[in-house]
Amino acid sequence: MTAAVMLIHGAWLTPRAWDRFKARYEARGLKVVAPAWPLLDAPAEDLRRLPPRALGRLTLEAVVQAYAAQAVAMVEPPILIGHGLGGLIVQRLLDGGCGACGVAIASTPPLGLLARPRAAWALRRLLARWSGAMPLSPDDFAALFAQTLTQDERGTAYGEHVVPAPARVVRQALLGPGGGAARAARRRPPLLLIAGDEDRMAPPAVVAAAARHQRRAASRTDLQCFSGRSHWMCNEPGWEDVADFAIDWALANGRAALSGQAPKG
Repeated sequence: MTAAVMLIHGAWLTPRAWDRFKARYEARGLKVVAPAWPLLDAPAEDLRRLPPRALGRLTLEAVVQAYAAQAVAMVEPPILIGHGLGGLIVQRLLDGGCGACGVAIASTPPLGLLARPRAAWALRRLLARWSGAMPLSPDDFAALFAQTLTQDERGTAYGEHVVPAPARVVRQALLGPGGGAARAARRRPPLLLIAGDEDRMAPPAVVAAAARHQRRAASRTDLQCFSGRSHWMCNEPGWEDVADFAIDWALANGRAALSGQAPKG
């Protein structure tokens, strides 16, 4: 089984959002990398103060291809774990045959969100105001990402992790591939989707719809929902349970992928 893990962060975040997962996995002897999106490899405070001017021109496809190039360059096919829009990137990479297996946590679905107005309304409201680097206010972070945290915890998390996101990438993710329906790959590495029942960005019903879509593939597709978890489930209390479930599933099911067996879930 591969001992390599690639962690892929989502919109409005940097790789620092994976610090807890990375340390926990490395303690288990795994090789872990957590690359930044293009143009976002800088401290959060620097990115908030002066976002790169080119950030508004970044595309979803460019982000996917950047991660694909890094994954292919690794000695072994990595386990891919993504959060939020990073979970969508994981699904795109798997559909392209990249990686040993994948875990998409609180993921943006491959079909986009615009067909689901109640799930997408808040994000559409944000997108309407921005065309380049799109900030996330402390109030929006509290309401959409981390409503389960205390006020002090939300303030600390915001200061450490939240940065502007490229509006074009977020818009493309919400619209879905080409603005239309995505097709599940006929065969891809195994995929686990994880939802939180308090998640306002990727509600359980949306993650379940993504799982139904992905089960059209002749590959294992599993779904797990954690109780009492918000979109911030990779860092809120109890994050260890999410981290352990994700890696245990990946280590068990990645073996099947590497041996050429990908049982239907």
